[in-house]
Amino acid sequence: MTGAASRFEGHAALWDRVDRAGDVFRAGAFGPARTVPLLWQHRGGPVGVADVHEDATGLRIVGRLTDAGLAALVRDGRLRGLSVGYRPLVAARGRVRELLRVELVEVSLVAVPMQPAARIDRVFQEETI
Repeated sequence: MTGAASRFEGHAALWDRVDRAGDVFRAGAFGPARTVPLLWQHRGGPVGVADVHEDATGLRIVGRLTDAGLAALVRDGRLRGLSVGYRPLVAARGRVRELLRVELVEVSLVAVPMQPAARIDRVFQEETI
């Protein structure tokens, strides 16, 4: 694919923080590093890809956008929310649902993240792919 791409980094999920749905991810829940589709609001076709890996804070991503409109919003700082689409594999239920192991399906750019601190924290200059 040829065109302009925007690259950014952030955390799409954070360890040990209860989200708006009452779920909490525990370290190790996502497993090994890999690449997953990047979506807009968990819908439609991919608008890029996200390279994901776990770090001490949570699920760290490096996203590459191929959608020019969304890329402009990210570059301008008007779109910063991140979210994960997943299937729970191992969970413990108590006061909250502890997600111990999940199958990561996608990462999404979102207007309002389920975890308020799941945000883009670095945007790189536009590049040609």
